[in-house]
Amino acid sequence: MGGRRSLGRPFGWLWAAYAVSAYGSGLGFGALPLIAVLVLHAGPAEVSALSAVGPAVGALLALPLAPWVEFRRKRPVMVAADLVRCGAMASVPLAYACGVLGFGQLLAVSAVVAAAKIAFGAASGAYLKALVRPDDLLVANSRFESTNWSSIAVGPPLGGAAIGVLGPVVTVLADAGSYLLSALGLAAIRHREEPPPARDGGPAGPGSLLDGWRHLLGDPELRALYLNNLLVSGLIMATEPVLAVLLLRQLHFPAWQYGLAFAAPCLGGLIGSRLARRVVARRGRTWVFRTVGTLRVVWLIGLAFVPSGVAGLLTVMAVELAIIVHMSLFTPVLATYRLERTPTHLVARTLSAWSIGQQATTAVLTALGGLLATLTDPRTTLAVAGLLALATPLLLPRREPVPVPVPEPEPEPAPLPLSARESDPINGVAGTPTSTPTP
Repeated sequence: MGGRRSLGRPFGWLWAAYAVSAYGSGLGFGALPLIAVLVLHAGPAEVSALSAVGPAVGALLALPLAPWVEFRRKRPVMVAADLVRCGAMASVPLAYACGVLGFGQLLAVSAVVAAAKIAFGAASGAYLKALVRPDDLLVANSRFESTNWSSIAVGPPLGGAAIGVLGPVVTVLADAGSYLLSALGLAAIRHREEPPPARDGGPAGPGSLLDGWRHLLGDPELRALYLNNLLVSGLIMATEPVLAVLLLRQLHFPAWQYGLAFAAPCLGGLIGSRLARRVVARRGRTWVFRTVGTLRVVWLIGLAFVPSGVAGLLTVMAVELAIIVHMSLFTPVLATYRLERTPTHLVARTLSAWSIGQQATTAVLTALGGLLATLTDPRTTLAVAGLLALATPLLLPRREPVPVPVPEPEPEPAPLPLSARESDPINGVAGTPTSTPTP
Protein backbone atom coordinates (compact mmCIF):
# COMPACT_ATOMS: atom_id res chain seq x y z
CA MET A 1 0.00 0.00 0.00
CA GLY A 2 1.69 3.22 -1.12
CA GLY A 3 1.20 6.76 0.10
CA ARG A 4 -0.51 8.11 3.18
CA ARG A 5 -3.77 6.42 4.06
CA SER A 6 -6.66 8.85 3.50
CA LEU A 7 -9.28 9.13 6.23
CA GLY A 8 -11.45 11.60 4.34
CA ARG A 9 -11.74 15.37 4.10
CA PRO A 10 -13.72 15.83 7.36
CA PHE A 11 -10.93 14.13 9.30
CA GLY A 12 -8.41 16.29 7.44
CA TRP A 13 -10.13 19.44 8.74
CA LEU A 14 -10.30 17.98 12.26
CA TRP A 15 -6.60 17.12 12.15
CA ALA A 16 -5.69 20.56 10.79
CA ALA A 17 -7.69 22.26 13.56
CA TYR A 18 -5.92 20.14 16.16
CA ALA A 19 -2.52 20.89 14.62
CA VAL A 20 -2.91 24.66 14.56
CA SER A 21 -4.04 24.78 18.20
CA ALA A 22 -1.26 22.37 19.23
CA TYR A 23 1.43 24.46 17.56
CA GLY A 24 -0.07 27.63 19.04
CA SER A 25 0.04 26.08 22.50
CA GLY A 26 3.63 25.02 21.81
CA LEU A 27 4.58 28.60 21.01
CA GLY A 28 2.91 29.80 24.20
CA PHE A 29 4.25 26.97 26.36
CA GLY A 30 5.25 28.31 29.77
CA ALA A 31 4.20 31.86 28.88
CA LEU A 32 1.86 32.32 31.87
CA PRO A 33 4.54 31.42 34.47
CA LEU A 34 7.01 33.67 32.64
CA ILE A 35 4.52 36.54 32.75
CA ALA A 36 4.02 35.89 36.45
CA VAL A 37 7.79 36.10 37.04
CA LEU A 38 8.85 38.81 34.58
CA VAL A 39 5.81 41.09 34.61
CA LEU A 40 4.18 40.54 38.01
CA HIS A 41 7.39 39.62 39.90
CA ALA A 42 5.73 36.56 41.44
CA GLY A 43 7.66 34.36 43.84
CA PRO A 44 8.19 30.57 43.71
CA ALA A 45 5.03 29.82 45.73
CA GLU A 46 2.84 31.79 43.33
CA VAL A 47 4.43 30.24 40.24
CA SER A 48 3.94 26.76 41.72
CA ALA A 49 0.30 27.60 42.43
CA LEU A 50 -0.15 28.71 38.84
CA SER A 51 1.25 25.38 37.59
CA ALA A 52 -0.65 23.13 40.00
CA VAL A 53 -3.70 24.90 41.43
CA GLY A 54 -4.92 26.35 38.12
CA PRO A 55 -5.22 22.97 36.34
CA ALA A 56 -6.66 21.37 39.49
CA VAL A 57 -9.40 24.01 39.67
CA GLY A 58 -9.93 23.52 35.94
CA ALA A 59 -10.52 19.81 36.54
CA LEU A 60 -13.20 20.66 39.12
CA LEU A 61 -14.83 23.10 36.71
CA ALA A 62 -14.88 20.42 34.01
CA LEU A 63 -16.63 17.86 36.22
CA PRO A 64 -20.22 19.11 35.68
CA LEU A 65 -19.49 19.69 31.98
CA ALA A 66 -19.18 15.96 31.21
CA PRO A 67 -22.93 15.15 30.98
CA TRP A 68 -23.51 18.46 29.20
CA VAL A 69 -20.98 17.51 26.52
CA GLU A 70 -22.34 13.96 26.27
CA PHE A 71 -25.86 14.96 25.29
CA ARG A 72 -25.01 17.62 22.74
CA ARG A 73 -23.61 17.58 19.24
CA LYS A 74 -19.88 17.42 19.59
CA ARG A 75 -18.61 19.79 16.90
CA PRO A 76 -20.37 22.88 18.34
CA VAL A 77 -18.96 21.96 21.76
CA MET A 78 -15.46 21.81 20.30
CA VAL A 79 -15.91 25.19 18.59
CA ALA A 80 -17.23 26.70 21.82
CA ALA A 81 -14.29 25.28 23.81
CA ASP A 82 -11.83 26.80 21.31
CA LEU A 83 -13.55 30.19 21.49
CA VAL A 84 -13.54 30.10 25.30
CA ARG A 85 -9.81 29.34 25.31
CA CYS A 86 -9.22 32.09 22.74
CA GLY A 87 -11.09 34.64 24.85
CA ALA A 88 -9.37 33.60 28.07
CA MET A 89 -5.86 33.79 26.60
CA ALA A 90 -6.59 37.05 24.74
CA SER A 91 -7.67 38.66 28.01
CA VAL A 92 -4.06 38.53 29.26
CA PRO A 93 -2.46 40.88 26.68
CA LEU A 94 -5.58 43.07 26.83
CA ALA A 95 -5.32 43.46 30.60
CA TYR A 96 -1.57 44.00 30.28
CA ALA A 97 -2.10 46.78 27.73
CA CYS A 98 -4.64 48.42 30.07
CA GLY A 99 -2.30 48.12 33.06
CA VAL A 100 -4.68 45.98 35.12
CA LEU A 101 -3.11 42.52 34.78
CA GLY A 102 -2.88 40.67 38.10
CA PHE A 103 -1.92 37.24 39.39
CA GLY A 104 -5.56 36.36 40.10
CA GLN A 105 -6.37 36.77 36.42
CA LEU A 106 -3.52 34.45 35.42
CA LEU A 107 -4.83 31.85 37.86
CA ALA A 108 -8.37 32.21 36.47
CA VAL A 109 -7.14 31.95 32.88
CA SER A 110 -5.16 28.81 33.72
CA ALA A 111 -8.25 27.19 35.28
CA VAL A 112 -10.62 28.16 32.46
CA VAL A 113 -8.21 26.95 29.76
CA ALA A 114 -7.73 23.66 31.61
CA ALA A 115 -11.50 23.10 31.92
CA ALA A 116 -12.11 23.96 28.26
CA LYS A 117 -9.30 21.61 27.23
CA ILE A 118 -10.98 18.72 29.04
CA ALA A 119 -14.34 19.52 27.44
CA PHE A 120 -12.71 19.76 24.01
CA GLY A 121 -10.91 16.44 24.47
CA ALA A 122 -14.10 14.66 25.53
CA ALA A 123 -16.07 16.04 22.59
CA SER A 124 -13.31 15.41 20.04
CA GLY A 125 -12.91 11.78 21.13
CA ALA A 126 -16.62 11.12 20.72
CA TYR A 127 -16.65 12.97 17.40
CA LEU A 128 -13.64 11.03 16.11
CA LYS A 129 -15.32 7.70 16.91
CA ALA A 130 -18.29 8.72 14.75
CA LEU A 131 -16.16 10.31 12.02
CA VAL A 132 -13.82 7.48 11.00
CA ARG A 133 -14.26 3.75 10.56
CA PRO A 134 -13.40 1.53 13.55
CA ASP A 135 -10.38 0.04 11.77
CA ASP A 136 -9.05 3.57 11.11
CA LEU A 137 -9.13 4.73 14.74
CA LEU A 138 -5.54 3.70 15.42
CA VAL A 139 -4.31 5.52 12.31
CA ALA A 140 -6.21 8.65 13.35
CA ASN A 141 -4.96 8.57 16.94
CA SER A 142 -1.40 7.99 15.74
CA ARG A 143 -1.59 11.12 13.59
CA PHE A 144 -2.83 13.19 16.50
CA GLU A 145 -0.01 11.80 18.66
CA SER A 146 2.58 12.61 15.99
CA THR A 147 1.28 16.17 15.70
CA ASN A 148 1.34 16.59 19.46
CA TRP A 149 5.00 15.63 19.81
CA SER A 150 6.12 17.62 16.77
CA SER A 151 4.42 20.72 18.18
CA ILE A 152 6.27 20.22 21.47
CA ALA A 153 9.56 19.80 19.63
CA VAL A 154 9.15 22.90 17.47
CA GLY A 155 6.85 25.21 19.44
CA PRO A 156 8.72 25.89 22.71
CA PRO A 157 12.09 26.73 21.06
CA LEU A 158 10.37 29.14 18.67
CA GLY A 159 8.25 30.48 21.50
CA GLY A 160 11.35 30.95 23.62
CA ALA A 161 12.99 32.95 20.83
CA ALA A 162 9.82 35.02 20.41
CA ILE A 163 9.67 35.66 24.16
CA GLY A 164 13.29 36.83 24.10
CA VAL A 165 12.58 39.28 21.26
CA LEU A 166 8.96 40.33 21.80
CA GLY A 167 8.15 39.34 25.38
CA PRO A 168 5.88 36.63 26.82
CA VAL A 169 2.64 38.55 26.28
CA VAL A 170 3.01 38.27 22.50
CA THR A 171 3.22 34.47 22.61
CA VAL A 172 0.03 34.36 24.67
CA LEU A 173 -1.67 36.37 21.94
CA ALA A 174 -0.37 33.91 19.33
CA ASP A 175 -1.79 31.04 21.40
CA ALA A 176 -5.17 32.79 21.52
CA GLY A 177 -5.10 33.24 17.75
CA SER A 178 -4.40 29.54 17.24
CA TYR A 179 -7.60 28.63 19.09
CA LEU A 180 -9.55 30.99 16.86
CA LEU A 181 -8.06 29.37 13.75
CA SER A 182 -8.90 25.94 15.18
CA ALA A 183 -12.52 26.99 15.68
CA LEU A 184 -12.69 28.20 12.06
CA GLY A 185 -11.22 24.90 10.85
CA LEU A 186 -13.82 22.91 12.79
CA ALA A 187 -16.57 25.12 11.39
CA ALA A 188 -15.36 24.25 7.88
CA ILE A 189 -16.09 20.54 8.34
CA ARG A 190 -18.92 19.48 6.06
CA HIS A 191 -20.07 16.36 7.86
CA ARG A 192 -23.58 15.80 9.14
CA GLU A 193 -23.15 14.76 12.74
CA GLU A 194 -25.31 12.06 14.24
CA PRO A 195 -27.82 13.27 16.86
CA PRO A 196 -26.42 13.04 20.40
CA PRO A 197 -27.52 10.10 22.55
CA ALA A 198 -30.89 10.52 24.20
CA ARG A 199 -30.86 11.29 27.91
CA ASP A 200 -32.87 8.80 29.89
CA GLY A 201 -34.93 9.98 32.80
CA GLY A 202 -34.93 13.71 32.12
CA PRO A 203 -32.22 16.15 33.15
CA ALA A 204 -28.91 14.73 34.23
CA GLY A 205 -28.67 14.21 37.98
CA PRO A 206 -25.61 14.25 40.21
CA GLY A 207 -25.12 10.53 39.60
CA SER A 208 -24.49 11.09 35.89
CA LEU A 209 -21.32 13.01 36.76
CA LEU A 210 -19.78 9.73 37.92
CA ASP A 211 -20.88 7.55 34.99
CA GLY A 212 -17.48 7.87 33.30
CA TRP A 213 -15.65 6.65 36.40
CA ARG A 214 -18.18 3.83 36.87
CA HIS A 215 -17.40 2.62 33.36
CA LEU A 216 -13.62 2.93 33.78
CA LEU A 217 -13.48 1.29 37.20
CA GLY A 218 -16.08 -1.35 36.37
CA ASP A 219 -14.13 -2.71 33.40
CA PRO A 220 -11.12 -4.76 34.64
CA GLU A 221 -8.87 -3.98 31.64
CA LEU A 222 -9.76 -0.29 31.46
CA ARG A 223 -9.40 0.04 35.22
CA ALA A 224 -5.87 -1.37 35.10
CA LEU A 225 -4.86 0.88 32.20
CA TYR A 226 -6.50 3.93 33.81
CA LEU A 227 -4.73 3.54 37.16
CA ASN A 228 -1.44 2.79 35.41
CA ASN A 229 -1.74 5.86 33.22
CA LEU A 230 -2.65 8.12 36.14
CA LEU A 231 0.53 7.22 37.98
CA VAL A 232 2.86 7.12 34.97
CA SER A 233 1.81 10.49 33.54
CA GLY A 234 1.63 12.04 37.02
CA LEU A 235 5.12 10.88 38.01
CA ILE A 236 6.68 11.97 34.73
CA MET A 237 5.07 15.42 34.88
CA ALA A 238 5.96 15.82 38.56
CA THR A 239 9.66 15.49 37.75
CA GLU A 240 9.70 18.45 35.35
CA PRO A 241 9.89 21.36 37.84
CA VAL A 242 12.29 19.42 40.07
CA LEU A 243 14.51 18.60 37.09
CA ALA A 244 14.45 22.27 36.09
CA VAL A 245 15.84 23.22 39.50
CA LEU A 246 18.56 20.54 39.23
CA LEU A 247 19.65 21.50 35.73
CA LEU A 248 19.39 25.29 35.92
CA ARG A 249 20.37 26.03 39.50
CA GLN A 250 22.61 23.19 40.64
CA LEU A 251 24.24 22.06 37.39
CA HIS A 252 24.12 25.56 35.82
CA PHE A 253 22.87 24.52 32.39
CA PRO A 254 22.54 27.49 30.02
CA ALA A 255 18.94 28.23 29.06
CA TRP A 256 19.49 27.08 25.47
CA GLN A 257 20.84 23.71 26.63
CA TYR A 258 17.88 23.28 28.95
CA GLY A 259 15.47 23.94 26.09
CA LEU A 260 17.39 21.65 23.75
CA ALA A 261 17.38 18.84 26.33
CA PHE A 262 13.59 18.67 26.18
CA ALA A 263 12.77 19.84 22.64
CA ALA A 264 15.07 17.55 20.62
CA PRO A 265 13.87 14.25 22.20
CA CYS A 266 10.28 15.15 21.33
CA LEU A 267 11.13 14.24 17.74
CA GLY A 268 11.11 10.67 19.05
CA GLY A 269 7.35 11.07 19.29
CA LEU A 270 7.23 11.04 15.50
CA ILE A 271 8.99 7.66 15.52
CA GLY A 272 6.78 5.98 18.09
CA SER A 273 3.47 7.26 16.76
CA ARG A 274 4.31 6.22 13.20
CA LEU A 275 5.28 2.73 14.37
CA ALA A 276 2.11 2.14 16.40
CA ARG A 277 -0.06 0.57 13.70
CA ARG A 278 2.79 -1.55 12.35
CA VAL A 279 3.78 -2.82 15.79
CA VAL A 280 0.19 -3.72 16.70
CA ALA A 281 -0.20 -5.61 13.42
CA ARG A 282 3.02 -7.53 14.00
CA ARG A 283 3.16 -8.01 17.78
CA GLY A 284 -0.41 -7.48 18.94
CA ARG A 285 -1.98 -5.04 21.34
CA THR A 286 -1.19 -7.15 24.42
CA TRP A 287 2.54 -6.94 23.67
CA VAL A 288 2.27 -3.16 23.34
CA PHE A 289 0.46 -2.79 26.65
CA ARG A 290 2.79 -5.06 28.60
CA THR A 291 6.18 -4.52 26.97
CA VAL A 292 5.99 -0.94 25.71
CA GLY A 293 3.98 0.02 28.79
CA THR A 294 6.92 -1.18 30.90
CA LEU A 295 9.64 0.32 28.71
CA ARG A 296 8.13 3.80 28.93
CA VAL A 297 8.87 4.00 32.69
CA VAL A 298 12.17 2.16 33.29
CA TRP A 299 14.27 5.14 32.14
CA LEU A 300 12.89 7.78 34.49
CA ILE A 301 15.21 6.94 37.38
CA GLY A 302 18.19 7.85 35.15
CA LEU A 303 17.36 11.54 35.68
CA ALA A 304 18.52 11.24 39.29
CA PHE A 305 22.08 10.59 38.11
CA VAL A 306 22.54 13.40 35.57
CA PRO A 307 26.13 14.71 35.65
CA SER A 308 27.21 18.22 34.75
CA GLY A 309 28.40 19.51 31.40
CA VAL A 310 27.91 17.92 28.00
CA ALA A 311 27.60 14.46 29.52
CA GLY A 312 24.64 15.68 31.57
CA LEU A 313 22.98 17.20 28.51
CA LEU A 314 23.37 13.96 26.58
CA THR A 315 22.07 11.92 29.53
CA VAL A 316 18.90 13.98 29.82
CA MET A 317 18.32 13.82 26.08
CA ALA A 318 18.82 10.05 25.98
CA VAL A 319 16.45 9.44 28.91
CA GLU A 320 13.79 11.77 27.52
CA LEU A 321 14.12 10.24 24.04
CA ALA A 322 13.62 6.70 25.37
CA ILE A 323 10.58 7.75 27.40
CA ILE A 324 8.98 9.69 24.54
CA VAL A 325 9.47 7.00 21.86
CA HIS A 326 7.72 4.41 24.02
CA MET A 327 5.03 6.81 25.25
CA SER A 328 4.15 7.90 21.72
CA LEU A 329 3.84 4.27 20.64
CA PHE A 330 1.77 3.29 23.68
CA THR A 331 -0.62 6.27 23.80
CA PRO A 332 -2.47 5.94 20.44
CA VAL A 333 -2.95 2.21 21.04
CA LEU A 334 -4.40 2.99 24.46
CA ALA A 335 -6.62 5.79 23.08
CA THR A 336 -7.97 3.50 20.36
CA TYR A 337 -8.64 0.64 22.77
CA ARG A 338 -10.40 3.02 25.17
CA LEU A 339 -12.75 4.19 22.40
CA GLU A 340 -13.41 0.64 21.23
CA ARG A 341 -14.30 -0.51 24.73
CA THR A 342 -16.56 2.44 25.57
CA PRO A 343 -20.20 2.60 24.39
CA THR A 344 -21.06 5.62 22.27
CA HIS A 345 -23.43 7.12 24.83
CA LEU A 346 -20.63 7.15 27.46
CA VAL A 347 -17.62 8.33 25.42
CA ALA A 348 -17.66 12.00 26.47
CA ARG A 349 -18.16 11.21 30.16
CA THR A 350 -15.50 8.51 30.09
CA LEU A 351 -12.92 10.75 28.40
CA SER A 352 -13.77 13.58 30.81
CA ALA A 353 -13.30 11.26 33.78
CA TRP A 354 -9.97 10.11 32.35
CA SER A 355 -8.69 13.66 31.81
CA ILE A 356 -9.98 15.00 35.13
CA GLY A 357 -8.36 12.14 37.03
CA GLN A 358 -5.10 12.57 35.15
CA GLN A 359 -5.00 16.32 35.68
CA ALA A 360 -5.82 16.05 39.38
CA THR A 361 -3.25 13.28 39.93
CA THR A 362 -0.57 15.30 38.16
CA ALA A 363 -1.34 18.35 40.31
CA VAL A 364 -1.14 16.31 43.53
CA LEU A 365 2.08 14.51 42.58
CA THR A 366 3.66 17.77 41.40
CA ALA A 367 2.87 19.41 44.74
CA LEU A 368 4.21 16.40 46.65
CA GLY A 369 7.34 16.39 44.50
CA GLY A 370 7.95 20.04 45.25
CA LEU A 371 7.48 19.42 48.97
CA LEU A 372 9.86 16.44 48.95
CA ALA A 373 12.45 18.44 47.01
CA THR A 374 12.20 21.21 49.59
CA LEU A 375 12.67 18.78 52.48
CA THR A 376 15.47 16.82 50.78
CA ASP A 377 16.97 17.75 47.38
CA PRO A 378 16.10 17.39 43.67
CA ARG A 379 18.14 14.21 43.12
CA THR A 380 16.40 12.40 45.97
CA THR A 381 13.00 13.44 44.61
CA LEU A 382 13.88 12.25 41.11
CA ALA A 383 15.11 8.93 42.51
CA VAL A 384 11.88 8.42 44.47
CA ALA A 385 9.80 9.21 41.38
CA GLY A 386 11.89 6.79 39.31
CA LEU A 387 11.51 3.99 41.86
CA LEU A 388 7.75 4.51 42.08
CA ALA A 389 7.55 4.45 38.27
CA LEU A 390 9.27 1.04 38.23
CA ALA A 391 6.31 -0.36 40.19
CA THR A 392 3.62 0.94 37.80
CA PRO A 393 3.82 -1.98 35.30
CA LEU A 394 2.23 -4.13 38.04
CA LEU A 395 -1.02 -2.29 37.22
CA LEU A 396 -0.98 -3.20 33.53
CA PRO A 397 -3.58 -5.78 32.36
CA ARG A 398 -2.59 -9.36 33.14
CA ARG A 399 -4.64 -11.01 30.41
CA GLU A 400 -5.42 -10.50 26.75
CA PRO A 401 -7.39 -7.22 26.50
CA VAL A 402 -9.82 -8.24 23.77
CA PRO A 403 -12.53 -5.65 23.03
CA VAL A 404 -15.90 -6.84 24.28
CA PRO A 405 -19.34 -5.94 22.97
CA VAL A 406 -20.56 -2.80 24.66
CA PRO A 407 -24.21 -1.76 25.03
CA GLU A 408 -25.18 0.89 22.54
CA PRO A 409 -28.42 2.88 22.32
CA GLU A 410 -31.30 1.17 20.59
CA PRO A 411 -30.98 1.36 16.79
CA GLU A 412 -33.38 3.49 14.82
CA PRO A 413 -36.45 1.66 13.50
CA ALA A 414 -36.24 0.32 9.97
CA PRO A 415 -37.52 2.66 7.21
CA LEU A 416 -41.19 2.35 6.36
CA PRO A 417 -42.26 0.81 3.03
CA LEU A 418 -42.45 3.28 0.17
CA SER A 419 -46.25 3.30 0.25
CA ALA A 420 -46.23 4.35 3.88
CA ARG A 421 -43.44 6.88 3.38
CA GLU A 422 -45.33 8.66 0.64
CA SER A 423 -47.80 9.83 3.25
CA ASP A 424 -45.21 10.39 5.97
CA PRO A 425 -45.16 14.17 6.66
CA ILE A 426 -41.67 13.96 8.22
CA ASN A 427 -39.65 11.82 5.83
CA GLY A 428 -41.57 12.55 2.66
CA VAL A 429 -41.11 10.53 -0.50
CA ALA A 430 -37.38 10.05 -0.07
CA GLY A 431 -37.72 8.68 3.43
CA THR A 432 -34.03 9.25 4.18
CA PRO A 433 -33.39 9.40 7.94
CA THR A 434 -32.05 12.83 8.85
CA SER A 435 -29.33 11.27 11.00
CA THR A 436 -27.59 9.57 8.08
CA PRO A 437 -24.10 11.11 7.85
CA THR A 438 -23.05 12.78 4.66
CA PRO A 439 -20.09 11.04 3.01
